[in-house]
Amino acid sequence: MSDWYKKSFGNDYLLVYKHRDLEGAYNEVKRMIDWLQLEPGAQVLDLCCGMGRHSMALADFGYRVTGVDLSEVLLHQARRLDTDGNVRWIHGDMREVPLSQTYDAVVNLFTSFGYFEADIENERVLHEIHRLLSPEQGQFIIDYLNPGYVRTHLVPFSRRQDGDVSIEESRQIIDGFVRKTIVVSEPGKPERTYMEQVKLYDLADFMGMLDRAGLAAAHVFGNYDASAYDHEDSKRMIFVGHRKGQ
Repeated sequence: MSDWYKKSFGNDYLLVYKHRDLEGAYNEVKRMIDWLQLEPGAQVLDLCCGMGRHSMALADFGYRVTGVDLSEVLLHQARRLDTDGNVRWIHGDMREVPLSQTYDAVVNLFTSFGYFEADIENERVLHEIHRLLSPEQGQFIIDYLNPGYVRTHLVPFSRRQDGDVSIEESRQIIDGFVRKTIVVSEPGKPERTYMEQVKLYDLADFMGMLDRAGLAAAHVFGNYDASAYDHEDSKRMIFVGHRKGQ
């Protein structure tokens, strides 16, 4: 499963996750703006921007936004939706982002972290965030799942229908990863199967990785309502922080 992300973020991803709407992204961005307190026109990098929901919402609030993603399919969709060309879209790997400038904020959202088998590869992402942050005032947000909540609330199997298309999702925790198998079926077409996985890092482990990457979390929230993080009850683990020593 080492390269699962190269296959899974294609056209069927747009179908499986189409319930993620722009309105929800706007509400999340409003909260992020409260946390970051950026100046108008600040430079923001959306790392693993996907189809660009949050990137475009940030741009609508007046920020200069760059969106980076590995999936050409999702970037094509983002460019199509960005009818005014407000966002700069870049194809790239989050472990080695093809950008040299620094940003006032870097955001990594919707659990776009923990994709890689080796811890050192996941930590490379954090080192890239450090490199891309402005040394003077750069801030980051990493919106990650809460492993404690996932372990106790995991839904092993679900099925839903979207017109003639059936989407089945099986979930399990194996070897420290939460793994999902997605099967997409529709009449007259071969069945399509995709895999997703995310490494489960508890709070202490994540804080240690941030520290090694030269980053510090000023706040850890349990959701976008700014509730305090709780190991068992919070649905998310959202880190808001900056470079160490800043």
